[in-house]
Amino acid sequence: MSSRNWLEHGIEGVFLRVLVHENRMHKGKPVYDWLLQEAQRLGIHGGSAYRGIAGYGRHGVLHEAHFFELAGDLPVEVRFVCAEAEACKLLDAVEAAQLSLFYVIGPTRYGVTGVDKADWSKAMQSKG
Repeated sequence: MSSRNWLEHGIEGVFLRVLVHENRMHKGKPVYDWLLQEAQRLGIHGGSAYRGIAGYGRHGVLHEAHFFELAGDLPVEVRFVCAEAEACKLLDAVEAAQLSLFYVIGPTRYGVTGVDKADWSKAMQSKG
């Protein structure tokens, strides 16, 4: 069995991470939820939100999860792997919404296993 050349099989893009507090709201919904919906509206193929167990931000206040805590102020990291232009459109939308959010963006290489590169668009279409 021969192995694919995974670097050639993948394409270049960016890994965009946006960090927010879980209880921060925008237009009546959590900011992490707004980000995911906005990214979907812009055509970004996927995104995920991850809740942290502890963290502190630019103001230096430490937030930690406690057993009896129902709704806290823990960090949530929203992640997207996409084309650079898509990430820029999402950040433009964040600014247009007048949100001040910390983000990290860096180069990455990504792909889809199990299909030829030419068939990725079919593999990434929603199954619904």
